Amino acid sequence: MSGRFRISSYDYPLPKDQIAQFPAQNRDESRLMVLSRKNKAVSHERFPAILNFLQKGDCLVINNSRVFPARINCRKQTGGKIEFFLLHYPEATGPGTARVQALYRSSKPIKQGQIFSPGAHLTISSLEIKQNGQVLLNLSYDGSLKRALEKTGQMPLPPYIRRPVQNSDIERYQTVYASATGSVAAPTAGLHFTKALLERAEKKGIRLASVTLHVGYGTFAPIRAEDIREHKIHSEWVEISHEAAQVIEKTRQKGGRVIAVGTTSVRTLEYVSKIHGSVREFSGHCDLYIMPGHKFQAVDAMITNFHLPRSSLLVLVCAFAGRKLILEAYMEAVKKGYRFYSYGDAMFIV
Repeated sequence: MSGRFRISSYDYPLPKDQIAQFPAQNRDESRLMVLSRKNKAVSHERFPAILNFLQKGDCLVINNSRVFPARINCRKQTGGKIEFFLLHYPEATGPGTARVQALYRSSKPIKQGQIFSPGAHLTISSLEIKQNGQVLLNLSYDGSLKRALEKTGQMPLPPYIRRPVQNSDIERYQTVYASATGSVAAPTAGLHFTKALLERAEKKGIRLASVTLHVGYGTFAPIRAEDIREHKIHSEWVEISHEAAQVIEKTRQKGGRVIAVGTTSVRTLEYVSKIHGSVREFSGHCDLYIMPGHKFQAVDAMITNFHLPRSSLLVLVCAFAGRKLILEAYMEAVKKGYRFYSYGDAMFIV
């Protein structure tokens, strides 16, 4: 088996104190590593310097998905505690009711038909117990579902952030352009942008195009197969509007670069391009697994955070820039004290 398909080839050592537990004090204060695929050069900046590397005629493609409060702590009727993690945004089944797949964590297994109460605004009942700690839930709520979740749920910070959720996370674990509710994890490359920075980019002649990919819990799933080709990627809902597709295609026609903000934007653009041969209006589920050998059709450069070892996200950036180059850049980031993962620093791969 070739080394590029062996999961152990996508590992690297990382001191635990470099896993960011909090965001930078201000969004655009994070560090930025700029990595050139062409000449293998690396430079170290602060995130606002991204504008120095963007050119008039480029297009920034952002993922406008908004994180919803997917983690819900409840009490059983017996008084015991239970935590549910909703795997997607609940689907309405009638006035004041919805269904959703969830993971649960409890000291004892739950039973079909059990009722749980996280608060006055929401009642949860178990419809079907599934394997691997999953359950199908029915939600009953007063008023709007959005309000019920906001009143009873918590922001679903990833498991490597080992602290309680704070009020500041409600704003900071969300991009400034988040508008389409549906993610259980933030598209974190976009967390570094402020509205002022985006306005400066537009004044420089850089166009913005919004797409949607609702991030699922599978984004945290490590690759467990020794051969990465045997890994099954999770499916996520994506949308590209007619207007966004036109902006992106016109950028390409005029010789500008399409710069994806985050691996979610990369997967959205590459999936639609693979199906249609170009970026077009689209809505549906995306299950594209980008690994070495993938022929990139839509993306010229990407802004991304530093990803977990043995993850499909690390495999994706290695497919884009080369495994050896990426892992060397990661080792330099470790040596220079970069902060890793969701609330960590950024990389611009050109």
